[in-house]
Amino acid sequence: MPGCGHQADCLRMGDASSRADGTRRMHGLDMCSLYVHSPPMLPDLMPGQLLARGVCRHLLDHGFATVEELVPCAGLRVDVMALGPKGEIWIVECKSSRTDYISDRKWQGYLEWADRFFWAVDTEFPIHLLPPETGLIMADGYGAEILRMGPATPLAGARRKVITQKFARHAALRLQGLRDPGVTSVA
Repeated sequence: MPGCGHQADCLRMGDASSRADGTRRMHGLDMCSLYVHSPPMLPDLMPGQLLARGVCRHLLDHGFATVEELVPCAGLRVDVMALGPKGEIWIVECKSSRTDYISDRKWQGYLEWADRFFWAVDTEFPIHLLPPETGLIMADGYGAEILRMGPATPLAGARRKVITQKFARHAALRLQGLRDPGVTSVA
């Protein structure tokens, strides 16, 4: 039975558990089938989604796990929520234009769900519009830089537990949806 044909060293179902290069299979599936033969995970992204991707890359470099479009409570949906190595919760709102910023006035509702709040914008954004008492991240689709730290406003223990559980559930459901596109999320 031939392998996938993508690369000579791709394992087929039922082959030995490791490759010549030392990488391992996961539960009968080779890594090639998981990453090469899956449909692309990133379709054409909107400007705000590109900013979010750059922010997530930057925060990952600093030990934060991130999820996008998390709903902390009814009526709110954050662009990026980050969970730090010490359990800190950051929220980042990505604004791709002046109009995008002006049309969204729910941002103050996010403050009670995070230890720090940031705006992420690109180099063309008029940053004088942003409240100076909030964090500021300059981003593009490939990376980001924190220009101004948002003030620390530590969450109460009960609120931290609720939002951390929502974060974990959101991340797990997203992962399950990537592995099995037929699964519909239960919020």
